[in-house]
Amino acid sequence: MSAKRGILKAKWAVRFLNKTVVWLGAERGATATEYSLLVGLIALVIVAGVGLFGGALNGFFNTLSTTVGTW
Repeated sequence: MSAKRGILKAKWAVRFLNKTVVWLGAERGATATEYSLLVGLIALVIVAGVGLFGGALNGFFNTLSTTVGTW
């Protein structure tokens, strides 16, 4: 999955959670909104991490599997 596609999915998730919060009501919604923003932020961090380190991790695990395969 590309980083851009992951970010779009994270934005969709945040929008969905925010609409759910509005549906539930304003008083309970403040806490739910905070949690939905945290979930969105965590999703963005995961997507960014995979985008930044995905190639390096792929190379590392390929080297590791080759090394283990020769034992």
